[in-house]
Parts: sequence; C-alpha cells; structure tokens
Amino acid sequence: MRAVFQASYASRLLKIYSRRIYTASGYSTAIQENYGYYESDQIQLQNVVKKLVDTEINPHVEEWERDGCWPARSLMKKFGSAGLLGISKPVEYGGLGLDYKYHAAYIEALGHGRACGVLLGMGAQTDIATPPLANFGSDYIKREFLAPSIAGDLVGCLGISEAGAGSDVAGLKTSARSQGDDLIINGHKMWITNAWCADWIVLLCNTSHGPAHRNKSLVVVPMKSPGVHLAKRLDKLGMKSSDTGQIFFDEVRVPAKNIVGEENLGFTYQMLGFQPERLALALMVLTPLELCIQETIAYTRERKAFGKPLLDNQFIHFRLAELQTELECLRSLIYRSIDQFIGGKDATNLVSMCKLKAGRVAREVTDACLQFWGGMGFTNEVLVSQMYRDLRLISIGGGADEVMLGVICKYMGILPKIVKK
Repeated sequence: MRAVFQASYASRLLKIYSRRIYTASGYSTAIQENYGYYESDQIQLQNVVKKLVDTEINPHVEEWERDGCWPARSLMKKFGSAGLLGISKPVEYGGLGLDYKYHAAYIEALGHGRACGVLLGMGAQTDIATPPLANFGSDYIKREFLAPSIAGDLVGCLGISEAGAGSDVAGLKTSARSQGDDLIINGHKMWITNAWCADWIVLLCNTSHGPAHRNKSLVVVPMKSPGVHLAKRLDKLGMKSSDTGQIFFDEVRVPAKNIVGEENLGFTYQMLGFQPERLALALMVLTPLELCIQETIAYTRERKAFGKPLLDNQFIHFRLAELQTELECLRSLIYRSIDQFIGGKDATNLVSMCKLKAGRVAREVTDACLQFWGGMGFTNEVLVSQMYRDLRLISIGGGADEVMLGVICKYMGILPKIVKK
C-alpha cells in the first residue's frame, strides 16, 4: 500500500513540474545514474526534487550568492507544498511517515542545486532543527512548531554552538532559569544557519547545575520573542547564499512547556540527533562532487594546451579516475550506513566515518579539479571554485574531522581513557 501511495504521489508531482523545467548552462536535467540502491518509488521522488530544483533554485543561484541570502520562506513553502519537508516525519503532523531511505534519496537529489548554501539552509530545517521536535517533542510543540515547519509555513534553526563551545558541546554557557511556569534565557549562539530567516530556534542550554552531560535541555524559542537579538550576519568563506548569524538572548521569557522532551536530557537528545545530521551532510556532497568531476572532464576535453586537449594528459585523466573512485567508495559507505541506520542498529561508528570521509573527499576532489581549470579556477565564474569554497565546511560543521576521529577511535577501543583526578 505504501509503495502504491508513494508512486502515485511522485507521478502526480512529476506532472506538475514537468511543464516548466529549467536547465542551467551545460547541465543535464537527467537524474544521475541509479547505482542499484534506490527503488523505483525513490527514483521517482528524486526526479520530482530535481525538477523542482531546476525551476525554483538554479535560475537564481547567482543572485542569491551575490546577496548573501535566499528567500527561505517562499522556497520552503514550495517544497513544503510538495510534501518534501517531512518525508520521514509523522503523518499526524503533516509528514509522509516514510523511512529514512526516502529522505536520503531526497537529499541526494537536492544536491543538483548549484548553490550549496541553499541546500545547507534547507537541510538545517529538515535534518537539524525539526528532528528533535519530531522525535522527543510534546504534542503541543509538534502542533505549534513542527507541523507548520513541515508545511513550509515556518522556518526553523538549531542553536548549539557558541563562541567558546563548538565541538565541546558540554562546555556551552547559555542558561535558562525557572520562574513560575516560564524559563528565562540568557546567553548567545554562534554560527547559526538560518539565523536571519528563522521563525523559531531550538536551543541547547543549561537548565540545572548538575554534571555537564545531564544539566542541559532543548528549548524552542520564537525568534520574535523580546530579548532575542540578531547581532551579526557572518561573512563566510563559502556557502555565501546561506545566512549565518550570531544571536544573543537577554532575559528571554518562554513557557516551560517549550522544553523538548524531558528537562535535562537535552545533551542526550542532541547526541542522538547528530547521527542523521552527519549522514545528511555526507549525502549532500555526492551530487556536487559528481558535478565537479563531470564539468572538469568537459572543460579539459575542450581546453587545448601544447596542441592537444588537457584531458589527453595522462596525469589528468588518471587523476580524474582516482577522484571518481574515491567518490564511489564514499557513496558505498554512505549507503551502507543508511541501511544500518534504518535497521535500527547503532550506526554511530559508520556515520562518523561517512562524515569524516565526505569532508576529506570533498576537499580532495574540489582542490584537484580546480587545479585543472587553471586561471579560470581562481575566479568566481565557475562551479568548481564555488564548490571549493562551499564544501570546505563539511570537515568543520556538524562535528569537525577531529571529533569524528575521536568517535571512531572510541569504537575501535584505542581512545585513551581519561583519568579522573
């Protein structure tokens, strides 16, 4: 029954968007080759996403990259109306209730967008901000914040990092004290994706004086609450179209019922939330890296030096073969991790490997491809240089490479034990 429903759903959306396909210069509208992983319903879903990306994102990339922001509310509404913002979210709150493999297919297809900053902003909604609400939130929180976000009527963001607490989540200082039926929040958050366009933020803050891993709660805060101050729109190396900000909270009052799940379990909830977030970041790089390789092949085939195409140089075509091999190894690791995640097994180790490998392959592919573009690669006129800047974030955001290595070492049993004094 589910397969029939999903097939009819995808077919209906395909008809809606097939009449208005936009094709970027030199960019095929065909969905990339299916690697024998996704099923027919999921491939149809990918085609829907691709057509929506071609009509609503790709024609505007240059403008959004220049302006340093994207029209989050209008674009979210279009994707929400297509049912794409809650693929694996509960049906009773507007989601499709499908397993994560459908959502993975969506993320991979979304990678056809030629503005990674927009993809990051959309992922902040579907894979970072709304999952804790869907997994642990009360019915009140789900109806007030989750359901409108799935519909595309509200934009959300997640507030974990601070200027002095990035990878060290336990070291954050933002606090919330009880006052009657309310919480009073003070502190700040840094590097927040969607900060300037969000309607709400789910904060991780200290709600008691207990041990650092058991004194934190996730709290939903409407961004229009008195005392919420957007201090600075950050000027970043890449992801230019994604608005990223610093937020201060000065005596911000919210109802205590805005706590997600149980009080003081926020750290645990967030650690669980890191796994789908990191898997999504790894999935997000697959299509952009494929595009980098394919566009570099096309360029080096046309560009001639010393009387022959650059691609005829053995070093160049051998190197491109190596890059393609690295990408396919990453793809296989990601697909294996998805299966483990869907199967209900502890996927932390494999997901950490995915995140680590995705960041490193992204750096290797974009750096090597940019070199083959020569002087053009050092301009902002080509996709490869944009990806070189944008995808550098993968080794930093959502858990730096060094954090991933620590997790992997822990699972290998080789991480030195901390001696308590």
